[in-house]
Amino acid sequence: MRGFSIKSVQIDGVTIKWLGHSGFLLEGAGKKIYIDPYMLSEEPDFEDKADILLITHDHLGHCRPADIRGVRRSDSTTLIPEKCSLNFRGDARRICEGDILAEGLAIKGIRIEVVPAYTPKKPYHPRGKGVGYIVELGGLRIYHAGDTDFTPEMRKLRVDVALLPIGGGSTMNEEEAALAAGTFAPRVVIPMHYGGLKNKLADPEKFKALVQKRNPKIEVIILEN
Repeated sequence: MRGFSIKSVQIDGVTIKWLGHSGFLLEGAGKKIYIDPYMLSEEPDFEDKADILLITHDHLGHCRPADIRGVRRSDSTTLIPEKCSLNFRGDARRICEGDILAEGLAIKGIRIEVVPAYTPKKPYHPRGKGVGYIVELGGLRIYHAGDTDFTPEMRKLRVDVALLPIGGGSTMNEEEAALAAGTFAPRVVIPMHYGGLKNKLADPEKFKALVQKRNPKIEVIILEN
């Protein structure tokens, strides 16, 4: 998996596909979970639509109505931040950081933790407006950071895979994301939130080199959408 770009990766039986920007499709434990679906070129087939849809915040690059309509089924469960300005029909649940959504709360057998995502020294993402998620599939803990800077809460993370923004500006840049990854040391890091949007230029290879300089045991996988 090193040294070249791939469209998706399978880790411990879980498939992780980058959809562009901060959008991902996670497939595992018999479920399909979309996070911030982005600029999908065509509507997925019915069998590829979401069992669960996770929205990190209501900025257009993360909560685009056309993409949400494209991936939702009538029985999809959608999780949206409490302060998200959009309303959803069907099974849509308001959440906030600190929530733990498990089988007992009927999230289709998938444990989901809602974690902080914010930029403490920038105006773009005040705390409480958006969130990140930890999704547990078959024992694999996958962290989607949402739009965030390196925050103190990250130091306590215990995850296997981290999906981290590196685009700079409104989120972490390559150096800041590498510092964050080195702090909580996941097995695998996948960069996101770069390319395709104005002012979201970043170098994933630079990020990879910075991460592995800090901790060569962390594998960095660069996906293409």
